[in-house]
Amino acid sequence: MSVDGDDNQARIPAALRRRTQRTLRAAFTMVELLVVVAIIALLLAMLLPGLARARQQALRTKCATNLRQFGLALHQYAADHRGRAIPLAYWQTTPDSPHVTYWWGRDEPAGVDVTRGLTWPYIASDLRHASVYECPVQPPGTFEIMQGQSKTLTSTYGYNGYYLSPKHTPGWADLIGKRPWRTMETVSAPSRVLAFSDTMLDWGGWLKNCALLDPPMLYQGFGGWSENESPTTSFRHEWRANATFVDGHVRSLGPGNGRITSPLFRIGSIGRTNDPYYVPDWREW
Repeated sequence: MSVDGDDNQARIPAALRRRTQRTLRAAFTMVELLVVVAIIALLLAMLLPGLARARQQALRTKCATNLRQFGLALHQYAADHRGRAIPLAYWQTTPDSPHVTYWWGRDEPAGVDVTRGLTWPYIASDLRHASVYECPVQPPGTFEIMQGQSKTLTSTYGYNGYYLSPKHTPGWADLIGKRPWRTMETVSAPSRVLAFSDTMLDWGGWLKNCALLDPPMLYQGFGGWSENESPTTSFRHEWRANATFVDGHVRSLGPGNGRITSPLFRIGSIGRTNDPYYVPDWREW
């Protein structure tokens, strides 16, 4: 048998034998390649969701870092101003015209100048990159800019001025609006009251930025309150909102039993009433 096999092999031309061997090697290599491609595709399908989650976690961490800076700014401002919380806004009159300085900056016709804001002296931020006033999960282009004369971005975080410094702010007075200008020592349960949070506003189906942390209930005067149709807490981190509390710590919260007034944009409030997170003493107004 071995002799016959050798004779048959000898009768096949050498060139044909080489061509057949190359074809077999090429076919085998193609099968290997397809197997490798299939394995890579399977690994990518397994890894990509994990990578996406890791990226989102990194963005949430950056957001929390931004908010932590605001907490430090709140306390440093108070140390420099007899324990007072940062005003939501400061009205000034100049020979040319009155202008307003907000916690996030000054609103100028040419654009928002964050370096003139009430928090800026206490903030470490590099304006060449996305600033500390912008949540990385909500970058420009994902919403319409609402505030600012020139429609330049103010902030995608909101300040709890409704409690700490009500929004009608007549300069450096001891009273802001009809409520006292809050000192840090008069804040009840500072570990439960929000100072800053992720915020946005659903403006008739358009997502807009909002630098105010509006509570679930609004004051109507004479001790009366009504339900706020547009609270501004944004649960943009997979239905959670990052927030800085008055005592300076940062954590993320879900809406709990709160009202979601904009399911599309994940906007609403934490809880259904103003306490404990927004205006803890609202029943005393």
